[in-house]
Amino acid sequence: MAKLSTQEIIDAIKEMKILEVKELVDAMKEEFGVDPSAVAVAAAPAAGAAAEEKTEATVVLKDAGAAKIQVIKAIRDITGLGLMEAKALADNGGNVKENVPMDEANDIKAKLEEAGATVELA
Repeated sequence: MAKLSTQEIIDAIKEMKILEVKELVDAMKEEFGVDPSAVAVAAAPAAGAAAEEKTEATVVLKDAGAAKIQVIKAIRDITGLGLMEAKALADNGGNVKENVPMDEANDIKAKLEEAGATVELA
């Protein structure tokens, strides 16, 4: 028997009636001991999850570090917060900016780390 290409197999299945496709699936289950529809369903979410890439992030201040004044200045520059709000954020940690594009989030993280803070992207 000549080897068929994937496209030839797909074209042949397209021409089948629903009952014929069901019989083909049943025959594949019996011949190979595998349900082809279960394999296709299991593979689809894994492929979708791998293709999904984060486009936004939240910049989270974990610790202001020893140079807290420099971190407060950086927070004020980044967020436009007043002195008291920026100090509270430096003291307690928390979200500096939420749902910003990844490029901007990385820039903010770099500025805060340069000032001496510990930062993570969520």
